[in-house]
Amino acid sequence: MYNARTEQRRAWLQASPALIWLGFFFLAPLVLILIYSFQGRADDGTVLWNWSLANYQKLFADGAFWRTLWLSTWIALVVTAITLVVSYPLAFFMATRSPKIRGVLVLAVMIPFWTNFLVRIYAWKVLLGNNGVLNRFLGQFDLGPLQIINSPSAVIMALIYGELPYMILPLYAALERFDWVQLEAARDLGAGRFQTFWRVLLPQTLPGITAGSILVFVPTVGTFAVSDILGGTSVNMVGNTLSLQFGSASNWAYGSAISMIFMLLLLGAILLYFKATREVDDGENPG
Repeated sequence: MYNARTEQRRAWLQASPALIWLGFFFLAPLVLILIYSFQGRADDGTVLWNWSLANYQKLFADGAFWRTLWLSTWIALVVTAITLVVSYPLAFFMATRSPKIRGVLVLAVMIPFWTNFLVRIYAWKVLLGNNGVLNRFLGQFDLGPLQIINSPSAVIMALIYGELPYMILPLYAALERFDWVQLEAARDLGAGRFQTFWRVLLPQTLPGITAGSILVFVPTVGTFAVSDILGGTSVNMVGNTLSLQFGSASNWAYGSAISMIFMLLLLGAILLYFKATREVDDGENPG
């Protein structure tokens, strides 16, 4: 009994720095935002301490916010789907190479992390601008200029580029652990390529798909830098709305209410996604 209690105390002591860090930098700001969401806005832009549900009532009646939320969700779903389709074959190729080649390919995937994200986004602005590299190239064949900048297409392309590594690496990790003998066994039993992929490979790599989808969807749906730089005023996402409320509008109370509702909706969507993928996995592997 003494040893068990000692080990338990030691475990709590070892975890205490992380718990203190999470409590101070995650839970405390979250509680503060929750409190702010029930307050008002003074004429000078500061928080007016009068507890009410006015911000939530305003938010549920704000059609512009729900249109913005739908646009953000649609863009995030498109980006997640395209990154998954592009990343899976690449991760499969990486996992089936020799260990030496794998290391080189993983390094190549991680190279974009060596450059500041904003620098890469501004590079896309140069690439897609009205007088950018792409339109100048198309002009050589009398095919341009194309109005790509300040549109959802520009935002989606840049987000796909930026989020690809976050989809590739979890998929690669799942495929690297896969037992390739199972594919040979499926073929020996008469399964075709599609059946082998759908019934054997896909269920085994579902954890990687789930992790990659969450890692791509969550930051994409809340982004504001990419939509601000490449989307202009024509692409207003939830992150831009929050930036406006906490910035020039100086309405922290309403911005906090938006943050809370957005976070709850996002959490609910993630839980539903986990439940759906778990049901698919249980259906494919009933034993």
